[in-house]
Amino acid sequence: MIDHAHDLDAVREATDRLLSATGKLDDAELAQPSRLPGWSRGHVLAHLSRNADALVNVLQGRPMYADSETRDRDIERGAPRPKAEQLADLAGSATRFVEAASAPADWSRTVTMRNGVTDSASRIPFRRRIEVELHHVDLGIGYELEDLPEEFVTREIDFLAERFDGHPDVVSTGVSDDQGRTWTTGGGAAGGPVTVRGTAPELLGWLCGRRDGSALTAEGGPLPALPPL
Repeated sequence: MIDHAHDLDAVREATDRLLSATGKLDDAELAQPSRLPGWSRGHVLAHLSRNADALVNVLQGRPMYADSETRDRDIERGAPRPKAEQLADLAGSATRFVEAASAPADWSRTVTMRNGVTDSASRIPFRRRIEVELHHVDLGIGYELEDLPEEFVTREIDFLAERFDGHPDVVSTGVSDDQGRTWTTGGGAAGGPVTVRGTAPELLGWLCGRRDGSALTAEGGPLPALPPL
């Protein structure tokens, strides 16, 4: 069951960790490459700022982004800004998001995101938390998948297993971590079933495209290739 208030508190905490960590960087470090191909750390921060504003749009019934070109242009324009501007934008946009997500509303309503994806309004805070937590890892500044809160890791595996469930390019796949937790996903492609085992952070890394799965074991077939998110 989605706990909207809990997720908002978790977003605040994740944002505070991100702001504290990026506050220790200088302008030259922000300009260095992130772990995302073609993006500097400045690109990642600019994206996070614009994503917060985009999710405000979603909550208030507007299109998430005007169009893909505008989204990409805003990130490119924001990427080279100096640290002070980046952090002020990140903090300000985060505040706007929390304010919008704290306003009285029907949280059971369905909202529309990018590319026509729909979801419950109550899950938007968790979607924002995903952005903040995983992109913090993408910065490559010492915050790793193993540092993510355990509760977040298991919920994000839940989320991704649901996302790939029945996917036409993914064989039937069982996922098991070293704590005995299990998930099922895929099933839309011929083959399988395959069982994938490993630690929860390694499983998450494979599911979200941050790791290649080499630390995992696969039984019943090769490690399934997952489509990009």
